[in-house]
Amino acid sequence: MPDLKADLKRWQETALKRTLDRSPERKQAFTTDSGIPVKALYTPLDNPESDYQQQIGFPGEFPYTRGVYPSMYRGQLWTMRQYAGFGAAEETNRRFRYLLERGSTGLSIAFDLPTQLGLDSDDPLAEGSVGRVGVAVDTLADMETIFQGIPLDRVSTSMTINATAPILLAMYIAVGEQQGVAQTQLTGTTQNDILKEFIARGTYIFPPEPSLKLALDIVEYCLGNVPRWNTMNIAGYHIREAGADAVQELAFTLADAITYIERARERGLAVDEFAPRLSYSLGCFRDIFEEVAKYRAARRLFARIMKERFGAKDPRSYLFRTFSGSCGSTLVSQQPLNNIVRVAMHALMGVLGGHQAIHTACWDEGYAIPSESAAQIALRTQQILAHESGLANTTDPLAGSYYVESLTNEIEKRARAYLERIDAMGGMLEAIESGFISREIQESSIRYQKSVDSGEKIIVGLNKFQEQETDQGAAAMDLFQADPAVEGRQKAALSAVRAKRSQEEVASALSELAAVISRNENVMPVVIRAVKAYATVGEITGVMRSAWGEYRSPAYI
Repeated sequence: MPDLKADLKRWQETALKRTLDRSPERKQAFTTDSGIPVKALYTPLDNPESDYQQQIGFPGEFPYTRGVYPSMYRGQLWTMRQYAGFGAAEETNRRFRYLLERGSTGLSIAFDLPTQLGLDSDDPLAEGSVGRVGVAVDTLADMETIFQGIPLDRVSTSMTINATAPILLAMYIAVGEQQGVAQTQLTGTTQNDILKEFIARGTYIFPPEPSLKLALDIVEYCLGNVPRWNTMNIAGYHIREAGADAVQELAFTLADAITYIERARERGLAVDEFAPRLSYSLGCFRDIFEEVAKYRAARRLFARIMKERFGAKDPRSYLFRTFSGSCGSTLVSQQPLNNIVRVAMHALMGVLGGHQAIHTACWDEGYAIPSESAAQIALRTQQILAHESGLANTTDPLAGSYYVESLTNEIEKRARAYLERIDAMGGMLEAIESGFISREIQESSIRYQKSVDSGEKIIVGLNKFQEQETDQGAAAMDLFQADPAVEGRQKAALSAVRAKRSQEEVASALSELAAVISRNENVMPVVIRAVKAYATVGEITGVMRSAWGEYRSPAYI
């Protein structure tokens, strides 16, 4: 483009220079949150080798840069999920019904830490944590109460659960059967991404190998029995929240996906049988354009990996179907009502990025479990964007932007470089065990925090534009108050279930589970049997602990 190059140089030396001589640019580093330099102006020269069909293409066609479905939101809006779950099952049921009555189109369950770690509510290690960061689930009775009055054939449910995912999915299947809903009709997602627990969250129980086995037991079981279920939601979100930048989040999510796909194939599963039911979760951070470019790069890079590396033939296997959510770390306790604006930006990123489901956080999450009014505002934020903004009228509206296309290419290039490094190490498990992944995330986190501490990265209300807390102070807000009696009630309910159930049926199911584990068979059928007998999460996990032991990170040994 010789004429454009000459014109650009002329503009820089005349119009731009005159302006900068009078009013220089702000004294700051112009970069994305991931440190990618941002130029003052982007032109077609920034994508000189762009091939529309190969790099961008059409929605619903390879390489899926512009979206996984041809009509996108003109055909069907994204699923509007609200992440909820607290206290005992009754409280969570009330919150779910409240959200559904106000137009939420999908549920997303948060479980308390004892449930995530396979501990019953009366376990001494669970003391003080019951119902605190999610709902307490000990037995099938709790799951029955959570979904009382909520027909499972008309709602899609996402469960943020990993180490104990087979048990919670088994309970959901059992509740569906009680409602007359066959397994084949159930729709939803188990996060079931255990690798990111070793990377980012730490709510693992067993060593990596048996943990991977359990995750893949769900994939294999659902393939023949729960065909509409998303068997894994491979979650870069938590990797981002641990401190990774956008490039690392994408690369490490894809590296996890590659590991799961390789292991599933080793089981004898054909990639085109199980890959269409994998889904993905990425975070919404602060830089709108970087996040949108990340999502577009993710679709393109994943499609190429599936086609070139795994030889997938079914176009559904190429689809990087994404659930996104507000990164909680971006919410600020100071001047908390400003978080409403931040959450609106998160939803905007998800819509412009072409996501299939979006969760919006609540403005008061920096203080407590969200109140009902805050949850309603978060839901209304998505509804306003869907129906009042024009965002859903066309597919991938930022396509063709010189900046966005350049940034999409750069993020893909950098993520691919990470994948090549991980492959050279022998794969993601080796990269995790060697400490490479944790070091990369830690270094990124430190760099970002330094930029905030120095004031280079401005966070409104935190390091600039501070105010004395007055009417927005925590004391003046109508914050959710956790019921201190929840733990006692949950223990009593658990004791009542134990007293009513058949101890012989429980013992038989747990004995069969031990035998299935010793034979290295799929645990899902017998776990379903155990939960129907009202075996507890702790009892079922206890059998697995006896067989596999517990994992202790080398950092803590």
